[in-house]
Amino acid sequence: MVLSVAVTATDTHRAIDAVWRIESARLIAGLARIVRDVGLAEELAQDALVAALERWPESGVPDNPGAWLMATAKHRAIDLLRRSKRLERKHEELGREIEARQERAVADLDAAIDDPVGDDLLRLVFISCHPVLSTEARVALTLRLLGGLTTEEIARAFLVPEPTVAQRIVRAKRALAEARVPFEVPRGADLAARLSSVLEVIYLVFNEGYSATAGDDWMRPALCEDALRLGRILAELVPKEPEVHGLVALMEIQASRSRARIGPSGEPILLFDQNRARWDQLLIRRGLAALERAGELSAAPGPYVLQAAIAACHARAPTSAETDWARIVAFYEALAQLAPSPVVDLNRAVALAMAFGPAAGLELADALTSEPSLENYHLLPSVRGDLLKKLGRFDEARAEFERAASLTRNARERQLLLERAAACAGGSAPNEPQ
Repeated sequence: MVLSVAVTATDTHRAIDAVWRIESARLIAGLARIVRDVGLAEELAQDALVAALERWPESGVPDNPGAWLMATAKHRAIDLLRRSKRLERKHEELGREIEARQERAVADLDAAIDDPVGDDLLRLVFISCHPVLSTEARVALTLRLLGGLTTEEIARAFLVPEPTVAQRIVRAKRALAEARVPFEVPRGADLAARLSSVLEVIYLVFNEGYSATAGDDWMRPALCEDALRLGRILAELVPKEPEVHGLVALMEIQASRSRARIGPSGEPILLFDQNRARWDQLLIRRGLAALERAGELSAAPGPYVLQAAIAACHARAPTSAETDWARIVAFYEALAQLAPSPVVDLNRAVALAMAFGPAAGLELADALTSEPSLENYHLLPSVRGDLLKKLGRFDEARAEFERAASLTRNARERQLLLERAAACAGGSAPNEPQ
């Protein structure tokens, strides 16, 4: 809908910002298919955004702003290619073959003006999460190209300097260009391997929003929302992949607790202390539906489907006391067989304690103290502190909570752990795990 003349430039800029958040990923994806260069595609998209900022305050937002941006960017691509062709003509050594190739390329661009997006967005997902990039680079590039976040926003979300994020993005685009990563959706075994990387990146983004690793805030909801949006898009693009639906189910159900996880002053509220009436029932229903779709697609659940099934046990329980912990233990045992991990074993220890008593859980948690990868993992002493406290071993519990507080980089979590350590002096009832 075209904005009326009375709408201010500020209102138009807000509208442009909203359009950019919605359309930027598809715009960059469509351009990358044409120019075969993610970096150049982003530059062309930014040029189109600048043109919108210049023109729309006077002309109003077009009926189809995404199409306007795409057409503007594609015409800019044609201009660049034609200018390049004119320069190349001056170099006789390039010969007639290159000239013919450039002519064909320009014709392809002209024909592409009205092309539908097709699978461009899916291709961009796989490029952004390509294994040739480091995990940090994949996260930054995914949020930049698919999430529409600025470098400043990404830096603020992950509490790293803005120049660091900018360098990661630049190096990522350079690495993709140097590796000549094809702009295509992988097939067969390659698809499964690359899809795992995509899901890992999306879940990393979600987890950083759900339980921030550092800083003053317990949660960063905007990152959860970005990850959920990316997961939902991916589920539409590859609807027959059960693990995609499993990840979406897991994120939907976990996100349903967001309002109940934070107190009035921003303090953390652990799972057993949460007011379940505040859990978002719409997100729970969406999560359970996604989990059901995953089950319909495969009888052998993968890691994300199993984790979603565990989350569903919590979501279905009217109260914490009615949670089916024995079933959760079984799911964790299946997960440990499928994707062995000390973190999975630590979660299994919590479930064992809830199902069969704190001594059973502590036995497994104690066995993990020699695991090198958990040496500085604050949740191991946190879990041990909780179990020791339940067994009445308050001095040991206090020491574990204090150690956990010294390891976490999140200020809110540190305060909570120190409070739990102080509570051990009075032998008060423990909080339950998250």
